[in-house]
Amino acid sequence: MSKAVVAIVAATLLVACSGPSAIHAARSTTPTAWPSSQTPDAQESAPPLEASYERVIKQALPSIVQITTDEVLGSGIVYDSAGHILTNAHVVGGAKQMTVTLATGSKSHSARLVKSFGGGDLAVIKVDDPKGLTPARFGDSSKLQVGQVVLAMGNPLGLSGSVTQGIISALGRTVTEPQDPDSPGATITGAIQTSAAINPGNSGGGLIDLSGQVIGIPTLAATDQDLGGGAAPGIGFAIPSNTAKDIAAQIIRNGKVTNSHRAALGIRGTTAIEDGQAAGVAVVKVDKGSAAAKAGIKPGDVIISVNGRETLTMATLAEALSTLQPGKQAKVGVVRLNGSTTTITVTLGVLPGD
Repeated sequence: MSKAVVAIVAATLLVACSGPSAIHAARSTTPTAWPSSQTPDAQESAPPLEASYERVIKQALPSIVQITTDEVLGSGIVYDSAGHILTNAHVVGGAKQMTVTLATGSKSHSARLVKSFGGGDLAVIKVDDPKGLTPARFGDSSKLQVGQVVLAMGNPLGLSGSVTQGIISALGRTVTEPQDPDSPGATITGAIQTSAAINPGNSGGGLIDLSGQVIGIPTLAATDQDLGGGAAPGIGFAIPSNTAKDIAAQIIRNGKVTNSHRAALGIRGTTAIEDGQAAGVAVVKVDKGSAAAKAGIKPGDVIISVNGRETLTMATLAEALSTLQPGKQAKVGVVRLNGSTTTITVTLGVLPGD
């Protein structure tokens, strides 16, 4: 599993996909009984809540699938009756073919990759035979409220059709994934923070509200380095459903993402290290015709800030750009090869969909 720094909490993030055989069981213990004085209230309030959970799970779980490649196991959501399935880009990785199994149990379906959008960690795959698939209902993530009860549905650790519950803890988070063979290193804007448990294998599944609608795509879970890299309880992140629907619709309609709605400089870079510390983003390549090229940023420059915000790593540069709009101007602080520092005004481009 991979790790990344969250800009808003002192924690590490795990991309929530797992290897096909990553199941480990823990011994359970007998729960302590409620004091007799609390029993009547618990009995009165539990049935309606349980009924709501049962209804939502019965409605939504048939739309959740397990996706298995040669490398990882993750989750997906049936997007339409044509057999398109929405998931995370890091679930499919570099695979072109994969196997899909319904969370409710059925024969396996063979599927192929339609397109991945690594910059947003989303992908669409398509099963060869859509018979028996149930499209999910997607909700409007712009209407979410902190405190809403949500259920995370997926296949954590290969345990097909698992459900956890929690609330929406916060909205509008910006989190950056690790960049390694298991992850595209995406920066997710407007992320939903939830207390519903998200474990390896949950990636690409559904964050479901109590009306049975998908309002997010569980993608990341946080860990606490003070706990030796163990899970930080109750801190997970999901891509908003409105973002996921927009990207999926573009891929299905055009075969690729034509408008990411994300600002970009158009450079390839790496984190520069000075005296053992991150010192900025060293520009390795400038894309032809890009915003950076038009503004005069060159290979060998080191980007140290955007609009006054320090960008000492690739992750912090991505996070700074994620808050800006394509077509708008930004002040980019640059250290030249000769050691001089300058500020360059850049009219931002659009993060490409490929």
